[in-house]
Amino acid sequence: MERIKQAIEKDKQQHPVGSSRLVPPQLDRQQQATMLRSSQAEHELIDINYQQTRVVKLQMEHLQKNRIVAFNKNDGMSMNFDLLRTQVLQKMEENGWRTLAITSPTPGSGKSVVAINLSMSVAQQTNKTAMLVDFDLRRPKIGAYLGIPMDKSLNDLLSGTAELPEVLVNPDMPRLVVLATKTPVRKSSETLSSKKIFDLIKDLRQRYESRIIILDLPPVLVIDDAIALLPQVDCVLMVVANGMSTKREIEDSLHLLPAEKLIGVVFNKAEIASRDYYYY
Repeated sequence: MERIKQAIEKDKQQHPVGSSRLVPPQLDRQQQATMLRSSQAEHELIDINYQQTRVVKLQMEHLQKNRIVAFNKNDGMSMNFDLLRTQVLQKMEENGWRTLAITSPTPGSGKSVVAINLSMSVAQQTNKTAMLVDFDLRRPKIGAYLGIPMDKSLNDLLSGTAELPEVLVNPDMPRLVVLATKTPVRKSSETLSSKKIFDLIKDLRQRYESRIIILDLPPVLVIDDAIALLPQVDCVLMVVANGMSTKREIEDSLHLLPAEKLIGVVFNKAEIASRDYYYY
């Protein structure tokens, strides 16, 4: 590994960013592949300058009011999402997964808040970028919770009145991009299972190899929107709030979610040792 690091440093000096870079032939194939992946990941992070994506300054008071805490490392609650992030990313990397859906059995579980905080925590990893997409098309909340203007949103992209770069927002946080939905979408289940959404997810995946795409979905037991999108995602995280869902509702939700895609369950709003989020 030390030999690989030395080769990378030497290559950096000989080939500045933007020039062609070759893998030194003196390394064996496995070492060459490792160096090439490191070089590609480095370029991906350097090239993110948001020249086309709108950059929006977030208001701290608004975020705190909506329990968005992961942006502030001085907030003791942020460590819970860092722990969740580490466990989730380890599982995703083991399987080569890059798309994560977040849902819940019933409304009121706080899944959108978990999705936002987890996205922020992932974006703070220096070797990852994160994209948060509001696919709760009947009750979109991501934009409102973050307090970002939605002159252009997923609604405009779906109607064909805007292109993808026009609807993306960087919430003034490196390596995080948000695709919000402004108003409810009619025929949401049919929309989520459409070729247009299939192509959109494919496009988002291909833009950056280091990107983790987090999709906020509706509750499983209310409508079939989440089930309609599941074939297009790699894995699912379910959020269960203390006292918000019955044991039967949780069991029914787990039955509806493919076992091979269920990455874990977040127990939310738990009053245990002054912590509000747990993962198991």
